[in-house]
Amino acid sequence: MYGWVIFNGHMQKEAFLQFPNQLKVTANTLGIEIKLVPNHYITQIVTSSNTSLKHKDNIALPSFVIFHDKDITLARQFEQISIPVFNSSTCIDICDNKVWMYQVLARHEINIPKTVFAPKVFHNTPTLDMESYLNLTKPFSYPFIVKEGYGSFGEQVYLIKNQKQYLDKVTEIYDKPFLLQQFIDSSYGEDLRLFVVGDHVVAAIKRQSKEDFRANVYLGSTVSAYTPTEKEKQLALQAAKAVGATYCGVDILLGPDQEPIICEVNTNAHVANILKYTGIDVTHSILNTIMKEIH
Repeated sequence: MYGWVIFNGHMQKEAFLQFPNQLKVTANTLGIEIKLVPNHYITQIVTSSNTSLKHKDNIALPSFVIFHDKDITLARQFEQISIPVFNSSTCIDICDNKVWMYQVLARHEINIPKTVFAPKVFHNTPTLDMESYLNLTKPFSYPFIVKEGYGSFGEQVYLIKNQKQYLDKVTEIYDKPFLLQQFIDSSYGEDLRLFVVGDHVVAAIKRQSKEDFRANVYLGSTVSAYTPTEKEKQLALQAAKAVGATYCGVDILLGPDQEPIICEVNTNAHVANILKYTGIDVTHSILNTIMKEIH
């Protein structure tokens, strides 16, 4: 088998390349040929009669693609010429847009925090109806979360402590998709990441921060290996299935009485910390699952 791992060619930091590099190493042990391909090395062409892709060096197109990027247009182009993509373009699109992700999770009756979506407002709108934005806050008490639809590493997630903070944030991000969400204070600075492959939770870590309400590693949290409960595993599997993920990192908050609540599903979850703190190389499970799906 011959596959490509697509990554964003304009993000060459080690953290972004760790997963593609590990996939290539693991693939070699399994007798699978893998090439790492930056997304901008591929030209996408459509005409009224043809859809095509061309690598800049004219190398042969793959029999499957592992897509470690959010270039959804490119993922769709592969699918249009019948090359399987993991995760699918639809799955990546759902999880990249947190507004859509929570709608999908809610449709499948997955346990999530209470969430309210902000309306679409165009850039440079001269006057904002702040009363309507205040109406959005009625299901919540302060503090609550404001989360932009698109964002990574926790950087577009805000803990709103009072009305002034909220209105200032609305003024700042009104022309972006965003949502308001119940703050799970019992999970302040703490969450779980369960890594799902196929029908199994293959590894899990706990992330904890003493400095921030967010537990993202890139914001300085500490990490430890974690053994999830059966309830946590089932919730993670249900969330992964709801968004259509072949593999993903599922972030879980801990509600009152340690009730698991889905925070997010990540189709481009980095695996370095899973390997470092659990000793589990999830790329073996990923490649074995993909091989079963395409045969």
